[in-house]
Amino acid sequence: MTTYIPSLTLPRFVFEQPAISIALPMAVGAGIGYSTRPDESQKLYRKLKQPPFNPPGWLFGPVWTALYATMGYTAWRAWTTGTTSFDPETVKLAKQGATLYTIQLALNFAWMPLFFGFYRPIEAAVDLVALGGVTSCLTYVWGKVDPVCGWLLAPYLGWLGFATYLCVGCGYLNNWDFSAATKEEKAE
Repeated sequence: MTTYIPSLTLPRFVFEQPAISIALPMAVGAGIGYSTRPDESQKLYRKLKQPPFNPPGWLFGPVWTALYATMGYTAWRAWTTGTTSFDPETVKLAKQGATLYTIQLALNFAWMPLFFGFYRPIEAAVDLVALGGVTSCLTYVWGKVDPVCGWLLAPYLGWLGFATYLCVGCGYLNNWDFSAATKEEKAE
């Protein structure tokens, strides 16, 4: 597990203001999505060999928007519930979760540039595995603060499992090398 580490944790005001807490992951996620050139990412996605059950590319934006909004709301709810508790253990868990939340956000935001920006499927897969582990711990910790928060993070955990399958499957089917697809993409 981890502990509360202020230097690795978003500032308190992010967790204390629901609008900021919800908007932050949505805005940064959208910004990263647009910075990795969505048109080029879609072309690359279509050129890569994909594992079975891969969804259409257009589905990722709406799913991630909903997941980012939910995780932002969960962050606000867990922080508010936990830090206002009279139980010191609940306060400790809320703060510990805030550190885990910040770490998982950083891992989450790193995936798209790794996969679509730098064409590094191995590193992207390792990032997703780490993200799943941290998010599992976060779900457990904030679930102890408020069981609703644990349940709110369950769809995110499920999607991370599916995303890991897609990332590893895509990497494996393309021999962990996107150079052929990127050359094809640049030639167009």
